[in-house]
Amino acid sequence: MLIHLSIKNFALIEQLDMHFSNKMSIITGETGAGKSILLGALGLVLGKRADLTSLKDKEQKCVIEAQFQIDNYNLKPFFLDNDLDYEPITIIRREILPSGKSRAFVNDSPVNLNELQELGEFLIDIHSQHQTRELSEEEYQIRILDAIAGNSETLAAYQNRLSEYKQIKSQLKKLISDKEALSKEQDYNTFLLEELLAANLKTGEQSELEAVFERLNNVEFIKEALDKSLALANEEQIGIIQNIKEVKTALQKIAGLSPEFNELNERVSSVLIEFDDIVNELFNQSEKLVNDPEQLELVNQKLQTIYSLQKKHQVGSVEELLEIQHDLDNKVVLADDLETTIQKLETEVQEITLDLEQMANTISVSRTKAVPILTDKITSVLSQLGMPNARFQFDIRPKETFNAFGKDEIQLLFSANKGTDFGLLKKIASGGELSRIMLAVKAILAEYSKLPTIIFDEIDTGVSGEIAHKMGDIMKGMSSEMQVFAITHLPQIAAKGQQHYKVFKSIQGESTISELKLLSAEERIVEIAEMLSGKDITDSALNHAKALLN
Repeated sequence: MLIHLSIKNFALIEQLDMHFSNKMSIITGETGAGKSILLGALGLVLGKRADLTSLKDKEQKCVIEAQFQIDNYNLKPFFLDNDLDYEPITIIRREILPSGKSRAFVNDSPVNLNELQELGEFLIDIHSQHQTRELSEEEYQIRILDAIAGNSETLAAYQNRLSEYKQIKSQLKKLISDKEALSKEQDYNTFLLEELLAANLKTGEQSELEAVFERLNNVEFIKEALDKSLALANEEQIGIIQNIKEVKTALQKIAGLSPEFNELNERVSSVLIEFDDIVNELFNQSEKLVNDPEQLELVNQKLQTIYSLQKKHQVGSVEELLEIQHDLDNKVVLADDLETTIQKLETEVQEITLDLEQMANTISVSRTKAVPILTDKITSVLSQLGMPNARFQFDIRPKETFNAFGKDEIQLLFSANKGTDFGLLKKIASGGELSRIMLAVKAILAEYSKLPTIIFDEIDTGVSGEIAHKMGDIMKGMSSEMQVFAITHLPQIAAKGQQHYKVFKSIQGESTISELKLLSAEERIVEIAEMLSGKDITDSALNHAKALLN
């Protein structure tokens, strides 16, 4: 339940600190006094988006802090799942900075708005006139039935299975699409793969083949160059080797005269050894040269095959062709593997579908059993609220497809008077009737759910007199199970609360501010009397106010 609320620099509120009881609290005030501001502040604590218009002083940050006692509401799993520190007295703080940025904290741990909204659903139900319209929506009607039927665990298991079902169906759809796309390309991919495999490509072979081709294609030119080099090296009288030998002989004669001459002699000796080795290699290369037209043609054909494949696949190396070959091989294999995977997923879908059918049927049966319980309870409460002839029917029909709540399609039918036909609730119920029906629903749900706090925001719209008394009694009865706040304009309801707060505006300097005050017993009599007779309070109104409070 909400035990403390602190608001700073929000809308017309400069500073507000209030403590609340665990019973029924009344909030009254003139239209425009700031009741909606309080709800807006709570909305921010519960995760609604904010903007700079929330700041009273645009230069200062807005801080809203709410303390909730949550030790009786089994929220430890939520805190564990979201990696938050659990505290029996949990503090939620929302800050809006002058820059427009917003921050949120749960027990001083930063949280995002999604986490805050999810936590808020466990803490407060703010019931406004807008939510009364939700009563006409199918999803809300289903939630009511499920609460009475006790479907929460089965529904949670169903929704987990449904999520798995949707995930596999999505995966299956993609694989079937991929298979269809691959099937269209399968023949062409197979052709390309076989063409590459036939080429028998090897890493690095292109440069080797190109070198062999150049050698075989220029045999005569190479032979001529090698033979000329050998002739120049080996000529008996003027050959290079003979000349180097003569240089070596001349230097040997003076090598002993100085270290410099000796070094020159050694270097010439090294040159002679190296050049002699070069000549031997020239001879070997010359001997190995063979004019082989057949080999030249084979090498040329292999190169032309490589060049043709590179042009077709728009690449420049054998390595890139091998990568393409690998990819094509994967695609051809993938098409076969996809069929196996698709069959496996289709089997899983069939199994999950059977599970979903069984769970949806279980949920539907329990809903059907809950219908008479719910209708009896609603009609009983509405009888107290001046609708003794109200009747309800739940039209539950199975659908072909699964949704988040099973396979049921639900229509809530309503008849307000004897002798009138049933019709859709949203079409035939008036605003006042919807308010009373929603109050009846909330009162019944209070018996089945463990919501800590409910706020009724002018749910009494369209009612008065004795019906207002009954509405107040029902709200007060609910406060024995949960914390109840009622924002009201009706003195009959205002008199039912254990605490009574008044929202009012005041002028301070050049500024208008909204304030919230806990009324004393005497102040409460005056406030209710004013609600009865207006600003000019009469003795009769004061006596009536005292009677209502007693």
